[in-house]
Amino acid sequence: MKNSLRIGVVGAGAMGADHIDRINNRTAGAHISAIIEPDAARAAQAAENAPGAQLFSNIEEAIAAEAVDAVLIAVPGPFHEPVLVPALEAGLPILCEKPLTPDSESALRIVELEQKLDRPHIQVGFMRRFDPEYNNLRQLIESGEAGELLMLRGIHRNPTVGENYQESMLITDSVVHEFDVIPWLAGSPVVAVEVKYPKTNSLAHSGLREPILVIMELENGVLVDVEMNVNVQFGYQVATEAVFEKGLARIGQPSGMQRWRDGEFLINEHRDFTTRFATAYDRQIQSWVNAVHEGTLVAGPNAFDGYLVALSCEAGVKALDGGVIPVEAAPRPEFYAKNFHGILVEKA
Repeated sequence: MKNSLRIGVVGAGAMGADHIDRINNRTAGAHISAIIEPDAARAAQAAENAPGAQLFSNIEEAIAAEAVDAVLIAVPGPFHEPVLVPALEAGLPILCEKPLTPDSESALRIVELEQKLDRPHIQVGFMRRFDPEYNNLRQLIESGEAGELLMLRGIHRNPTVGENYQESMLITDSVVHEFDVIPWLAGSPVVAVEVKYPKTNSLAHSGLREPILVIMELENGVLVDVEMNVNVQFGYQVATEAVFEKGLARIGQPSGMQRWRDGEFLINEHRDFTTRFATAYDRQIQSWVNAVHEGTLVAGPNAFDGYLVALSCEAGVKALDGGVIPVEAAPRPEFYAKNFHGILVEKA
């Protein structure tokens, strides 16, 4: 493919396989040139959807073979740093699925390493910034049309989770998204986190106290509460309500066909994130590919944003045990001064 960006996907699990399909079938200007996966059987299965892709067991082999122009990291968070370091040292553009790394200390190491380059090379995969409804809400907040933003209310509900879902994952696997998108919407960082426990859902497995209410204080005075509920049974729901001086705005409401029958009103709800954020994932990848072609390399949350989210998650996990936990971040370097607005520029 002429002028097609050669992307190497690191990790051929569910998320990696989904991105392979997306890039090869729904993304202009790019194709999968390499699959980096130590599990040979998993790599071979993923390669069935990536004709011509070379297989490698680690990122260093792919770099040495000059098989990639850019890298998409889709392995679990604890394995991100060992992939990010050689990719940065090779000067490759990177899209790294969330989190950047599992903790603020390692995230800061990546931030410091990246600043040895001429510009940011890492985009973190917080795809909600590319969701059309989130874009519309941010534009409304920035416009001032409804007056000042006073409060934000978030809803993050899953139908159910498995026995391996631990209480800290309420923060690190779920509210992690709110820790990115809420400051982005409001234009202000998180400065404190608190967690409140309502009555525990009897359907939660033993040892999991949920739902929880996460309260965030933003630097600009906006107060945020997020209901995190992982056994709600009816479906997958992510929604936000913004309270302004002159009205309200809501996003994430069920849409589609409405039916009335037998004295009931019915409308379908999402079952998981793959449908709720399908458009956001597609826009995220296309925007990143566009940015690499244009030389800006990053079209979304950068590594410093990933570091800020890691700090908020650490505060959130501490807050599970009670108290208001401050979030104290290093100053944003000039290297990361530009903030992306999350609006896709389409390219054929």
